[in-house]
Amino acid sequence: MAKQVKLTAERRTLIGRSAVRKLKARGSVPAVIYGAKDKPEPLQVSKRDITALLSHASGENILVELEVSGDGGSNRLALVQEVQHSPLGGDVLHIDFHAVAMDEMIHAEVPVEPTGTPNGVKNFGGLLEQSVRSLPIECLPRDLPDVISVDVSNLNVGDAIHVRDLQLPSGVSTKVQPELTVFSVLAPTVEEEPAAVAAEAAASPEVIREKKEEPEAAGGAKEPKK
Repeated sequence: MAKQVKLTAERRTLIGRSAVRKLKARGSVPAVIYGAKDKPEPLQVSKRDITALLSHASGENILVELEVSGDGGSNRLALVQEVQHSPLGGDVLHIDFHAVAMDEMIHAEVPVEPTGTPNGVKNFGGLLEQSVRSLPIECLPRDLPDVISVDVSNLNVGDAIHVRDLQLPSGVSTKVQPELTVFSVLAPTVEEEPAAVAAEAAASPEVIREKKEEPEAAGGAKEPKK
C-alpha cells in the first residue's frame, strides 16, 4: 500500500512572480491544494522537505498528510497530483495537491510490474512483451497500492495474462476491459544463418545466356560498324 507521509505547509497570501521569487529565496516552494469540498488554497512548503519526500517515494502515488499552520491544528489528507520541475537542474518549482477523504473513493494510475522469469523465456528463448504499463484503479486512500506486481513465471510461449487474470489488492478495482492483454510471451525470432545463405547461393546453378551474333550483311560479310 502507498505509504502515508507527513508534510508541513503554510498558507500563502502573496501571489505573483515577485512573491514566488521571495519564496524561493527563503527556501520555500509554492503549492496549491484543491479538490474535495473546499476551494483551491495557495500554500507553501519547504523545498528541502518536499525534495526529500519525492526522492524517498516508493511509487508514483504519494499520499500526504498536510499539517497546515494556522489551520486550527487540523491535518488535511491529499495526493501529490503534479510536480513541476525546472528544465535546468530539475529543482521543484510548484506542487499541486489533491485533497481526499479517507471514506471516499479515489482514482489513480498505478504502475504494473512483472515478477519472475517466464518459463517460455528461460527455457525456450521466448520474448516477454508488456502491453500495459499502468492500470487506472479505484479504491479508498488507505488501500492505494504503490505498484501492481504480476507473477509471470508460469507463462510459456504463446501464453498471455489479461486484465481479468490480475489479482488486485483487497479493496482495489479497475474498469479496464477484462480481455485486454497485459503480458504475453512471444515465440523467438529465428534469423537465417549467413553460412546457410551463402551455401544456398553457391548451390544455385549459374545461368549463362547465349550471346547473340551480330547480323551479317548481304553476301555473308559482316556489316562494318559505323
